Amino acid sequence: MTEVTAPATGDGKQPATAAPLLELREIAVYYGRVRALNGVSLSVNEGEIVALIGSNGAGKTTTLRTISGLIRPAKGDVRFRGEPIHHLGAERIARMGVAHAPEGRRLFGRMTVRENLEMGAYARHDRGGVRESFDRVYTLFPRLRERHAQLAGSLSGGEQQMVAIGRALMSNPTLLMLDEPSLGLAPILVDAIFEVIREINARGGTILLIEQNAGLALRTASRGYVLETGNLPIAGSSDELLNSPDVQRAYLGM
Repeated sequence: MTEVTAPATGDGKQPATAAPLLELREIAVYYGRVRALNGVSLSVNEGEIVALIGSNGAGKTTTLRTISGLIRPAKGDVRFRGEPIHHLGAERIARMGVAHAPEGRRLFGRMTVRENLEMGAYARHDRGGVRESFDRVYTLFPRLRERHAQLAGSLSGGEQQMVAIGRALMSNPTLLMLDEPSLGLAPILVDAIFEVIREINARGGTILLIEQNAGLALRTASRGYVLETGNLPIAGSSDELLNSPDVQRAYLGM
């Protein structure tokens, strides 16, 4: 893997800390005999937005599912705050502070907006903190406050994405993983969602972002990784990747 390190600056581009919050070391994942990830290593430092870009089928969603405990790696390890978590179940990992807003939103369509948000706080017992999380989500997404009693299945695509991100935030996560937050949304809603992502980061949130719009992802993040057919051939600062001829040709349409 070619890696370029550079100091991160600007909004949503926090400087790296000494020890990674999240670290993947030589992760290999198989679906039967098909290898989905081949020696993937990456890190996310506290306070960063890190982008993971690549074509469809490259293994991006598999990477997030492995981190969140939905898939067990055949080789390698996943460390969170220095502790190995790849052998733990998804519920335990979620309780440790890893929240995953999956591709396709995966809402409970026959439950209200508020009930879906409550599901994100199912493992919490600090009622005062949960109330603060509701206030935080409703401040980030005022439309959800207006629609708190509406069935999630009746919302627009953009509103459903707001619920999906809000539900993940209800767990008060240390690490927020977002899988294709702009998928299927109109450009004006994409801008709104990414403005919220920057706001979450500005308030101290750490984010691992998968996004098909590579240019938008890299302009939002401090660092990025390029995933190609289960491998990570390129990694570096967002500016380095945005100016890389290979990345421009393959993912930026230049």
